[in-house]
Amino acid sequence: MFHGCSFVIALVCLSVLSIPCVSQENTTSAQTSDKSTIEGTVASSTRQTFVVRTADDQFQLFTFNRYTDKPQTLPVGTRIRVESRPSGNAGTRLAIRVTTLEAAPKDQQRAAGTDAAPVPDSVQNVENDIEREAKHWRLGVQAGAAFDPELFMFGVHSQMGPIFSRRVFFRPSAEFAFGEVTDLIALNFEAVYRFRTTQRRDWAPYFGAGPAMTFIHQNFQAGRNIDFGNFDYETGFNVLAGLQSRRGTFVEAKTSLWSKPSPVLRFIVGYNF
Repeated sequence: MFHGCSFVIALVCLSVLSIPCVSQENTTSAQTSDKSTIEGTVASSTRQTFVVRTADDQFQLFTFNRYTDKPQTLPVGTRIRVESRPSGNAGTRLAIRVTTLEAAPKDQQRAAGTDAAPVPDSVQNVENDIEREAKHWRLGVQAGAAFDPELFMFGVHSQMGPIFSRRVFFRPSAEFAFGEVTDLIALNFEAVYRFRTTQRRDWAPYFGAGPAMTFIHQNFQAGRNIDFGNFDYETGFNVLAGLQSRRGTFVEAKTSLWSKPSPVLRFIVGYNF
């Protein structure tokens, strides 16, 4: 019964978290038509982004993908024309076509733009966040509370991907939990799907699932005498839903199926480096 309830809770969470995704789908056609063109000088460039400084010292951060028509490199100081549309990242636009108007000057001081206004910290912070998020492998930590039975939890995980799709990531983790009568060690092999964010949102909803190898020890006697030989093994299946910030922080709710006495519900807070 508890497992059924927890599964319903997970589905409700998923439905609520999916609302931004639906909203995004409804505005896709409007965003596609909202194209603009600007000219300026490349102020900075990374593997995922570039910043353009216009003639009036305004800065615009652009992202690009494999469909973007652009030069292979964009050295700082290059004058370019950028056709773009709104992207899924707040404070950025997605470049559709980038045309070189004038190559970067050979004078390194001019190329670095030392005679112009520096890139604002707010733009640099978003650029750094996007670059961090684009890493194919990230290590993370997490902690939280579990219920039925009541446990305090902490663990480590890694995030690898994207795999198969730009929004699918493999996220194996190891959890350690301690309670009044229950101790738990879990190895989780979960995959998560992250929804696209709207322009005004820095948090992306996601859901995931995957098998779990759970080792449980329960002692109803006074005092604690943990012996790994007394741990019972259970195979389960996790279902989860949550929100993740572009900067790496995430919150999620998780339930375990078919592995009683594993916790019915877990609330977790974590961070991806």
